[in-house]
Amino acid sequence: MSLFKAREWWSTSVGEEEEFDQGCLCVADVDNSGSGYDKVIVGSYMGFLRIYSPHPAKAGDEMKAEDLLLEVQLRNSILQVEVGKFVSGTELLHLAVLHPRKLCVYSVSGTLGNIEHGNQYQIKLMYEHNLQRTACNMTYGPFGGVKGRDLICIQSMDGMLMFFEQESYAFGRFLPGFLLPGPLSYSCRTDAFITVSSCRQVESYKYQALAVATDADTRQEAEQQKLGSGKRLVADWVVSIGEQALDICIVSFGQAASSVFVLGERNFFCLKENGQIRFMKKLEYNPSCFRPYASVSEGTVNTLIGNHNNMMFIYQDVTLKWAAQLPYTPVTVHVATFQDLKGVLVSLSDTGYLQCSYLGTDPMLFQAPKVDSREVNYDELDIEMKKLRKIIKQTEKSQDLLPRARKEDDLTVIAAVSSNLDPVSQATDSEAGDEHVPSVTVKITVKTRILVQNVKLSVSVQPPLAVTQDQFIFKSVEPAACQFATFAVFLKGNCSPAELTGDAAVTYSSPTELNPEGIPQVAQCKFSLPLKLVCSPAQPSKNANYKITIDTNKPPVNLTSLFPDFLSQTDEEQMNVVGFQLIAGSRVTLLASKTSQRYRIQSEQFEDLWLITKELIQRFEKHFAVQGVKDFMCSFSGTIPLQEYFDMMDHHFELRLNGVKYQELLSERAVQFRAIQRRLLARFKDKTPASLQNLDVLLDGTYRQIISLADAVEENQRSLSKAFTRLKSATHLVITLIGLWQNLNKEQVAILESAFLPILQDMQELGWEESVDAAVSHLLRTCLSKSPKEQALNLTSHLSMPKDNSRMKKHITLLCDRLGKGGRLCLSSESNVQQAVIIPDSCSTIHESDQEEKVNGDTTKQFNNHTNLANKTKQGPEGDTG
Repeated sequence: MSLFKAREWWSTSVGEEEEFDQGCLCVADVDNSGSGYDKVIVGSYMGFLRIYSPHPAKAGDEMKAEDLLLEVQLRNSILQVEVGKFVSGTELLHLAVLHPRKLCVYSVSGTLGNIEHGNQYQIKLMYEHNLQRTACNMTYGPFGGVKGRDLICIQSMDGMLMFFEQESYAFGRFLPGFLLPGPLSYSCRTDAFITVSSCRQVESYKYQALAVATDADTRQEAEQQKLGSGKRLVADWVVSIGEQALDICIVSFGQAASSVFVLGERNFFCLKENGQIRFMKKLEYNPSCFRPYASVSEGTVNTLIGNHNNMMFIYQDVTLKWAAQLPYTPVTVHVATFQDLKGVLVSLSDTGYLQCSYLGTDPMLFQAPKVDSREVNYDELDIEMKKLRKIIKQTEKSQDLLPRARKEDDLTVIAAVSSNLDPVSQATDSEAGDEHVPSVTVKITVKTRILVQNVKLSVSVQPPLAVTQDQFIFKSVEPAACQFATFAVFLKGNCSPAELTGDAAVTYSSPTELNPEGIPQVAQCKFSLPLKLVCSPAQPSKNANYKITIDTNKPPVNLTSLFPDFLSQTDEEQMNVVGFQLIAGSRVTLLASKTSQRYRIQSEQFEDLWLITKELIQRFEKHFAVQGVKDFMCSFSGTIPLQEYFDMMDHHFELRLNGVKYQELLSERAVQFRAIQRRLLARFKDKTPASLQNLDVLLDGTYRQIISLADAVEENQRSLSKAFTRLKSATHLVITLIGLWQNLNKEQVAILESAFLPILQDMQELGWEESVDAAVSHLLRTCLSKSPKEQALNLTSHLSMPKDNSRMKKHITLLCDRLGKGGRLCLSSESNVQQAVIIPDSCSTIHESDQEEKVNGDTTKQFNNHTNLANKTKQGPEGDTG
């Protein structure tokens, strides 16, 4: 039990299935009893008016029948109830009830009962005003400095303030620039009305300025108000708070100065009489209501703030003094005085739960019993633990409580890719043109030896590849039965893919005795797509901008035997050269040296080298595996093409920056568009036609700018997706070359791939650059660290888009340099035992060690100066390449 709870003194449930809101509660001595004790007046949207007089005999007792003084059903919904001096000729308190189209003022009186049932209460209608406009809320006070009576001001839904001098209607005024009604309150010290407009500004209007302003019988424009008999209505002061307000209260207690309290959606404001901000409190929750009241400290004001987490917070100015838990979310709260208690918190929920509570603590009467102290016999505990473990194991085997581990032969997924391309391409909506894009058929076979249910097959390939159908659903598969699914894969985007692989995953349920619906399980398999799906044979090209050379430790291999699908045995003149034309890329040429064990791949585009390089290495491994050669090895002795790789990184990052700029411009134009719409709406709502002052032209121009920016955002997103695919291809190529250069094993290459390709899709919230920078920084600080100072595991609390790529380029260059000096990638726990864990604000730059600073010039030459890579042709040991 928590001490910080609102202690219930009296509570009841008001009505059944009724709704309540902010203005439906009021506390005052409405029957003029003269005792100084308050009554609780509650009105509902269903039209019920109830008056309570809480006085429980004991704390926690339920409401008695005599606590409900009056209950009457009115014809219309009750928007707000207030108590004041609303009847002329007397200073007694009367009850004002605001309906959507009517204002009624009642007198509440009680008659002493002659029997045990208690006193009798009744209401009498003193007067009423039929409203010509739909009301929203009201406020009251001694407008204009009158004494001994209160006047009423009602705000309509269309922004008109209607003033009533008790039984008579005085005048009405429209608020300038009105769009939606906001909270309204009256300050008697400044004789001003304070509200919050739709522009999220606190505005103050003097009563005298409202009285002498232009009559609001027919709403007029500002230009016409200058020519009319009255004056134009202008706010006394305006303060922007940047958010919509929930409520406004104006208070002045004792020595404290009069203050305007405004409760916003995320902030709590206190303003002076002239609009200057006394203080502001940022709220870490979503408030629902508030109520300022007198403080025990001189010069301060206490404030109750309820929120949607069922909490009531008490602040002394901006200092939190108390927090109390409520059993509901309050929509309004008041401070009342009753016969048995002063300073009672009266709160109401939107469903009608009314509670009178107080702040404090109740003593905890429960005392924990004393535990018998005895010595622990560990031998007996071990014996008992063994028995319990034995019982648990037997129960798991006999009752099948836990899901069984899936056996490999329970359900098998087999993918078979056709060896030939489809005679009629099934490509649809391809950017390269459907008639030029081939497709290949893939057949998925699902086998099972047990009964499975709710079988769903999902197929995915890496973009820009696409499939004709990606989901297949089977209700059930019988034991020893097979289900087949056939689909086609084709190139949909206008760039070459980074991977020619696909995944097939099957989700299914296997029923058990205790779980007939089945236990969900997953089986999956991968399939490889042919190279001819994305490229076709072409004439070799002699010149190219980008070239790499792969060395092997075995004699030269005839390219005809490696690529029979691209070369025929009769092409004797081209046995050492083959050309590939990528459908969505450039031409790639593969040359084999006649006398050495070197193979060169060259192309006009750097990223297009990847697929042919990968295919060459895979076909080498397959070729020598068939011959039984186990010590085959590929190597790379050239310079790592980091400069070309960095150029692609810069292009990708530039598109990300453009996307951010486009989003900012689009947001600005959207704000401008909505502002123009509001002004046009105000003009169209006026009864008197007036010139639009070219607002329609400005609206049309802004609309065209928004459409253009939206098209630019979509085009930039398409370019970014294409650039990310090209960047992935270049990344795979660089990782492969680093692996061949340093003879890395599969585990070390996998570490590089996870570091350089941590995400499958580039997003605005989390991009490739910040993810790779964090991963590479982690490798440099752990397994590739050069000094103990760097051996600190960097756990970044937040990844954000960098300003440029310079730091990441330095980290990647440093990683290659340390790998070249003998560093090895390892993620074992033994290598990280001595590492301390720190959490900085962001990834800091890895500092080079003293030895690396000495050879910094050589490192720059080795990894950054790649001009010769684009212009110089690699030659074999004998001076020829083919």
